[in-house]
Amino acid sequence: MARIIKIDNALQKRFAKQAKKNKARELVTYFLIVCEGEKTEPNYFKSFPKQVGKIVYDIGFDGGGISTLKVVEKAIELRDKSKQKYDRVWAVFDRDSFKANSFNSAVLKANANDIKCAWSNEAFELWYLLHFYNRITAMTRDEYKKSIEDAVNTKLGKKKNIFQYKKNDTEMYFLLNKVGNQGSAIKWAKELANGITGEQFANYNPQTMVFKLVEELNGQSEELNAEIIEKYREGQ
Repeated sequence: MARIIKIDNALQKRFAKQAKKNKARELVTYFLIVCEGEKTEPNYFKSFPKQVGKIVYDIGFDGGGISTLKVVEKAIELRDKSKQKYDRVWAVFDRDSFKANSFNSAVLKANANDIKCAWSNEAFELWYLLHFYNRITAMTRDEYKKSIEDAVNTKLGKKKNIFQYKKNDTEMYFLLNKVGNQGSAIKWAKELANGITGEQFANYNPQTMVFKLVEELNGQSEELNAEIIEKYREGQ
């Protein structure tokens, strides 16, 4: 289902100016998000709200229960076989217990085939945790659950110390926006990413590129916004 998102004021003004000369029309931007996980990641990205705006994001999901390299290969296959021309194709996967060479190869293959890559080391849940504090030391997958629970319950207060994290929770996006801070998560994820050099991505723990996809879904990506504006002009 298409989702309508609000874009920043500068873009709103530019579209409004165009609309005075021509009747404004919705511009559909097509996304394909291929995920390693079956529910955690799709449930989160599907929860981004629909808002009135000139840009309509039509988002398709696929994958689930496949390894890092298979996620990238699946994304390439679906893009190349689809009759729909996608504006963005994303592969979303974690390091987990996969071998370093396999993980690094998946990221490199995505880059070489124009697939956007929202990888995390060690787990997607790092993105959740960054909504509460700047985590700069390595964690295992098992540690994330308790850390997320502690962070959420602290925000809710001692009398509401009842939150238990479940990977397939459909309400995480809304909970994080209520008690966490997405802006801080983006800021801290960017700071972590600035420390990456070379192509040994598996060596960087903690690390997550999920912020890049989140920025696009929020209408905050300058690169994508420029492409959308150009697409809009070409359609006039």
